[in-house]
Formats: sequence, structure tokens, C-alpha cells
Amino acid sequence: MSTQQGIRDLKLDDIRKLMDEGYHVVDVREDWEWQRGHLPGAQHRVLASIIAKGPNQNFDDRTIFVCEVGERSAVASEMALALGVNDVVNFRGGTKAWREAGLPLEKPS
Repeated sequence: MSTQQGIRDLKLDDIRKLMDEGYHVVDVREDWEWQRGHLPGAQHRVLASIIAKGPNQNFDDRTIFVCEVGERSAVASEMALALGVNDVVNFRGGTKAWREAGLPLEKPS
């Protein structure tokens, strides 16, 4: 059985480094928030659906969870860790910090 580390709670600069290293990004905000713009390359999985599906879902190891400021993504991070995902990261500051830093957001087409 593999050993599991806890959740890393990281801010913008560290998140950018991990994204460059190929970490997966999962945005857990509501649909209307996602439509306004999200981190490049992010996947969208609304937190309510993550909670509803419980153990019947998969997340990749080396995943960063993001929401608007870092609260909902912390919940998703805890769930992923409980499901056995290794190297779980919560983006503290979230999409708000990304936007305020002037970094580009993708919008669904």
C-alpha cells in the first residue's frame, strides 16, 4: 500500500510552478463562474457533483483543486485525499488571485 501525504495548501507562485510540471487542474466552481473564465487547461467538476458522487469518481494523482478563493477547493481536496489520490494541492487564493495577478483565463467556446 502506498503512503499518502496530506494536502498541500499553496499560493499562486507555487501553483504556477506545479502547472508547468504537468499537474492536473480541477476547477470546482459553479457553471456560471466557469463561464466567466478559468485557469488554462483546467477541467470543470462542480463541487456539488463531487460531493454527490462520493467514492464513485476518479481524480488523477498530482491534482490541483481550485475555486474562487480556496474554500470549496479545500473541501474537494479533502475528498480526493480520502479517495486515495496522491499529491493533492489546494490553490489558496484561487481564481481570484490568478485574475488579480493579470494572468490569462480561458473561456469556454
